Amino acid sequence: MRARRGPPGRRSGADRSPELFLDPTFALANAEPADYAPLEPNGVATPEAVFDAPGESAATAIPVAALTEAARDVVEGAFPRLWVIGEVTDFKRHRNGHWYFCLKDAESSIRCVVWSRDQRRIPAPPDEGMLVTVLGQLTVYPARGEMQLVVTAMEAEGDGLTRKAIKRILARLEADGLLAPERKRALPRFPRRIAVVTSPDGAAIRDIAAVTRRRSPSVEIVVVAAAVQGDNAPDELCAALDLLARWGDCDVAIIGRGGGAREDLRAFNNERVVRAVAALPMPVISAVGHEIDMTLCDLVADLRAATPSVAAEAAVPVHAEVVASIVALRDELILVTRRRLDSARLRVDTARRAAAVAGTRAIERKRSRIEMVGGRLHALSPLATLARGYAVARGEDGVARPRAAAFTVGERFELLMHDGVVGAHADDVRVGETLGEI
Repeated sequence: MRARRGPPGRRSGADRSPELFLDPTFALANAEPADYAPLEPNGVATPEAVFDAPGESAATAIPVAALTEAARDVVEGAFPRLWVIGEVTDFKRHRNGHWYFCLKDAESSIRCVVWSRDQRRIPAPPDEGMLVTVLGQLTVYPARGEMQLVVTAMEAEGDGLTRKAIKRILARLEADGLLAPERKRALPRFPRRIAVVTSPDGAAIRDIAAVTRRRSPSVEIVVVAAAVQGDNAPDELCAALDLLARWGDCDVAIIGRGGGAREDLRAFNNERVVRAVAALPMPVISAVGHEIDMTLCDLVADLRAATPSVAAEAAVPVHAEVVASIVALRDELILVTRRRLDSARLRVDTARRAAAVAGTRAIERKRSRIEMVGGRLHALSPLATLARGYAVARGEDGVARPRAAAFTVGERFELLMHDGVVGAHADDVRVGETLGEI
C-alpha cells in the first residue's frame, strides 16, 4: 500500500480518534491507562487486558461515517489512479457545475464524477452512449457509502470529444459574426513593426525572423512571449493577446507555432484564445501548425498562413522589390505628368484659337447690329428729314414753330434747312388750309 496525501479538509490518521480504525493495536496504543491492565514482563497481557476491537461487538460499534471513511481510505490506498474504458450513461450536469454519469460495459457499471475544477482538461462533455477512456481515482463517497470514480481526464474513441467541442465553439463564433468574410482586414503593404505571439524558444520565431531579415531588414519584430502548448497555454496566450491589444503599437500581428501533433494545437482551438485573436485592433495572421492543420484561430484571423515562414512572407515585402516598384511608379508618374502637360498645352492652344475666332465673330455680329441700329436711328433723325427737302421754322427766340397758328403776320422767323438757315418774313398766315400734294 503506497503512501497518499489526502484531499484538503480530511484528517490524517494521527488526528483521528481510535474508534475510526479497525486496528486494535492502534486503539490500544491510544487508550487511557484505566482502559487496560499492565503487561507482564514477558509481554503477555493479563486476562484483565483483553477487550473487543472497534465494531467487534455491539458495545464497540462504530458510526456509519467512520465505516465509510475507513472504506474510502482502504479503496484509495489499494487503487492508484488508473485508466478505465466504458460507455457513458445517465450523464447529468449539476447546477453546481459538476458532471455525474455512469461508466458501464456489458457486465458492470460504476458511478463517475468530474468536478468542475477538472473540466478544463476535457474538451467537451461526453454524449450519451459514447465510448470513452477516463483517468480517475477510485474512492468511496462517505455520505452514501457508494464507490465512485473521480475522473480528471477523458478521451473518446478517435477525436470525438475534441470534434464536438470545436463544433460547439464554431457555432457560437458564427452566431457572433466572427467568421463573416466582410470583417477580414487587408494587411498593410509596408509594415514598420510586426508583433509575434509565440514561444520565444520555438522554431516559429526563428523562421519568422530569418524570413524578415532576408526580405526587409528594416522591419522591427516584437515578440510577445506565451506558451503554445500544455495546460497553461490558453491562459498565457490570452494574457499575451490582451497585452498586445493594450499596447497596439504595431502594424500587423502574427500568432502561431511550429508544427506538432493535433493535441499540441489544442490551445489555438480554445474559445477564449480565439475571441482574443478576433478582438485585436490590428490585422492578424494565424500561422498554426503545418498546411494540413486548421484551427479556429485560422478562421477568425484576417489571413491564414500555412506555416510561420509563409506568414512572414505575407506580412513583409521584399525590400528590393519595393525599391523597384517605387522607381517604376516614379517613372510612370513622370510619363503620365508629361502626357497630361502635353494634352493640357494642346487643349489651351485649341481653346485660344477657338476663343480668337469666337471673339472675331462676336465683334462682327456686334458691329453689324450696331450698324443696323445706327441706320434706323439715322432714318428717324431730323437731319435726315431735312436732307429729304424739309425745313423747320424757328422764331427769333430760337423756338421751333411747328404749327401755322404760332405765326403772326409780319413776324420774322428763320427756316432751318439741311445746309443752312434762311431768314423769312410772314406775309400771310392761313390757319387750317391744307397743303396740296408735295
